[in-house]
Amino acid sequence: MRNTILYLLLILTIVSCNQKQNKNAEISKNQNSKVQEIIPDSIRAKQISDLTFGMFICWSFSTFSGNEWTQNVSNPSYFKATACNTDQWCQTAKNAGMNYILFLTKHHDGFCLWDTKTTGLKVTNSPLGIDVLHELRKSCDKYGLKLALYFSEGDWSWLGRIGTQSGENPEIKKAQLKELCTNYGDIEFFWFDHATNDGGLSHEETTKWVHKFQPNCFIGYNHGAPSGRLCIRERGTPGSIGDSKASKYNKENESTYTNYLVAEFTYPILPAHKGGADWFYSLPIYDTLSLSAEKIHEDYLGAVKYGNIFSLNIGPNYEGNLREIDINALLKVGELITENTKR
Repeated sequence: MRNTILYLLLILTIVSCNQKQNKNAEISKNQNSKVQEIIPDSIRAKQISDLTFGMFICWSFSTFSGNEWTQNVSNPSYFKATACNTDQWCQTAKNAGMNYILFLTKHHDGFCLWDTKTTGLKVTNSPLGIDVLHELRKSCDKYGLKLALYFSEGDWSWLGRIGTQSGENPEIKKAQLKELCTNYGDIEFFWFDHATNDGGLSHEETTKWVHKFQPNCFIGYNHGAPSGRLCIRERGTPGSIGDSKASKYNKENESTYTNYLVAEFTYPILPAHKGGADWFYSLPIYDTLSLSAEKIHEDYLGAVKYGNIFSLNIGPNYEGNLREIDINALLKVGELITENTKR
């Protein structure tokens, strides 16, 4: 009888331990997959709108080609950056009164700025050899900034490309987005570039896929079929939602799509010039060109007025640093914002 009781106690102890282990495993699984409690649209839209002002970082093959689009490059060594100063980017953004970084994870050329498992065309295979997005995530946390991501839907490294239109590879697109959604913390919004098509996964399917991992993430597309809650105005201006005059490439969607809750506008800090790139670091001969702090501050005030978010684009140089002229302009913007809030 005594042996029977001892045997039953042993069985109960084992079952209890297994249940505890399973529960801990489930908690760990939830932590690793960053499961989010869904925030109501009205609250989440206010959180996104309150981001107001951020830095849009573009740094990739085009930094070194001197062209906006860099085609027919398949060797990651083409990315010749000698350093990566994410702390400088974030500290400058913070001093400028910015609240987030919007980071280009992959342009149309297919070069990934994170340590993806989907392709060898990635920054960790370049001479730089580090996961830039991982470093940026740490710097954002260090300086109290939120993180948003730009992602080119199409990819010229995929089979089936015709001219500048990408081939289709929906499974790789999904795999890359899953990596971005599950390995780098909370993403405030995705800025999807439709310039080379949707990569074989429709905008509605793309939105649902991202929300599977990060339901509170706002999603927008610069053109193509409308989807998501974020209105994207590439080279746009401040304005209320539905104001097609504020949009350059997304006019029809802006005037007809009814699910937008927040509008974002973006343009480069580099003024119009002949030759070179616009959104990336351009040729060294343009190192003396930058928009004035007054112009940037004026559009910042427009973003505040209409509840927009303003992503000012800046391209780090070959050494992974922001240009001095851009830093000085942004410091002045930060001063103007501080002065304005004191009035």
